[in-house]
Amino acid sequence: MVRKIIRRALVSPLTKIINDGRSVGIILFCCTLFSLLLANSNIWPGYGSGLHKELNFPAWLHLPRSPLHWINDGLMALFFFSVGMEIKRELLVGELSSIKRAFLPIGGAIGGMLVPAAIFLLFNSGRDGQHGWGIPMATDIAFSLGIASLLGTRVPIGLKIFLTALAIIDDLGAIFVIAIFYGGQLKLIYLLLAVGVLAVTFLLNKIKRGFGIMQVVLGLLLWYFVFNSGIHAAIAGVLFAMTVPLNKLERIEHALHKPVNFAILPLFALANTIIQFPFDLSIAVNTPLSWGIVFGLLVGKPLGICLVCFLLVKSKWGELPAKTSWSHMIGIGLLAGIGFTMSIFISMLAFEDARLQDIAKIGVLFGSCLSMVFGYLYLFLFSKKLTRAA
Repeated sequence: MVRKIIRRALVSPLTKIINDGRSVGIILFCCTLFSLLLANSNIWPGYGSGLHKELNFPAWLHLPRSPLHWINDGLMALFFFSVGMEIKRELLVGELSSIKRAFLPIGGAIGGMLVPAAIFLLFNSGRDGQHGWGIPMATDIAFSLGIASLLGTRVPIGLKIFLTALAIIDDLGAIFVIAIFYGGQLKLIYLLLAVGVLAVTFLLNKIKRGFGIMQVVLGLLLWYFVFNSGIHAAIAGVLFAMTVPLNKLERIEHALHKPVNFAILPLFALANTIIQFPFDLSIAVNTPLSWGIVFGLLVGKPLGICLVCFLLVKSKWGELPAKTSWSHMIGIGLLAGIGFTMSIFISMLAFEDARLQDIAKIGVLFGSCLSMVFGYLYLFLFSKKLTRAA
C-alpha cells in the first residue's frame, strides 16, 4: 500500500515529466534561472567555485584539468554523440534522405546561420568580440521543439518536422564551425591516431554487426585523441556516431535520451550560466558584443531562414510543409533564434577572457528569451486561424 502511494505521489509524475517532449526545455530554463539566482545572491557565496578546481591528474595523461572542462569536453561529447546519431538517421532514412525533401530545411538552415553571423559582424567587426561571430548561428533543438510542442496543434506536424530537420542541419553547421574555427593548434600525431581509430571502428562494424564493449573502448580512445589533437573533444561524439550501424541507431539513441537530456544538459546549464551580473545590468547588455548576439538571434535567424526558403519556393526548388503559410514560417524562424545550449557552448570556445564570455552568455540569454517569447506569442496569436484556412 505504501509503495503504491509513493509511486502515485512521486514516481508516476516524474515518469510523465521525463516522457513529455516539452520537459527538456523547461528543465533547462529552470536550471539556468537557478544558476543565475545563486550566482547573484548571498545564499551560496562559493557556488560554482569548485568547477574551476584543479584536478590532480598526472600531467603526462593530458586529461581535462577541472570539473568544468570535464563537463564541456567530456560529457558534452555524449550530447554530440546523440546529435550525431540523429543526423545520421535523418540522412539515411529520415527527412534529409531525399534531396527534394531536404532542400528547404538545408537552405533555411544555411540562411539561418549566415545572416545572424553577418549581423553580428556589423556590430563587432574590428572589435574585441569579433571572434564570436559563430555564437548567434546556433539553434537549440530541445528548447525550440519544446516551445513548439507547448503550442500543440497550433503548429502543423509538417512544420515541426521542418523545424527538426532545420535544427539538425543547424547543429551540423555549428559542429563544422567549432571544429574548424574554435579548436586549438592542430597536433598531427593525435589527429592521425584519431583517424586510425575511426578506420578500425568502421572495419569492426563491417566484420561484426553488433555494437558492444569493443566499440565503447574505441570511442573512448577516439575522444582522447581528438581531445589532444587541437579539435574540440565534443566533435569526437559526432565522428563516433557516424560509425554506429543503422540497425543500432534507434536502440542507442533511446538508451541515451534520458541521461543526455535530463542529466548532461541540465548539468551543462548549471555549470555554464554562473554569471554574476554587474550592479548596472545595462553595462553588460549595452555592448556591441551582446547587441550583435541579440539581433543575430532575434532578427537574423527568422530573416535568414525565411528569405532563403522564400527564394527556394519561388524558384520551384522547394515547397512549404503541408498546411503551412509564410506566417507560420516567420514564427518558426523566431523559435529557431533560441540558441541557448550550442550558443553558450560556442561562447566558451570563442573567448578566453571571462568578461567577454559573461557578456556573450548574457547576450545569448537575452536573445534566446526574446526569441522564445516572440516566437510563442506570434504562433499563438496567428497559427490557429492560419491552420484552419490551410
